[in-house]
Amino acid sequence: MIIVTRLDRTRFAVNPDLIERIHASPDTTLHMVDGHVYVVEEELDAVIDLIVAYRARVLGAAQALTSQTGA
Repeated sequence: MIIVTRLDRTRFAVNPDLIERIHASPDTTLHMVDGHVYVVEEELDAVIDLIVAYRARVLGAAQALTSQTGA
């Protein structure tokens, strides 16, 4: 999950695997595969950086698990 901030300053976590597209004009909007749309404070590049970091953590955790089990 990545943590983003609504315009009212409340923070929430979203599953980046469910983001269909991100649009910035001028506010950043996350368009989800289920049709929900979230407007967030973070800029488009910052959201992408959050997604990249999330995926790196997932891959790192998976690699750590396979090296522990010897698979």
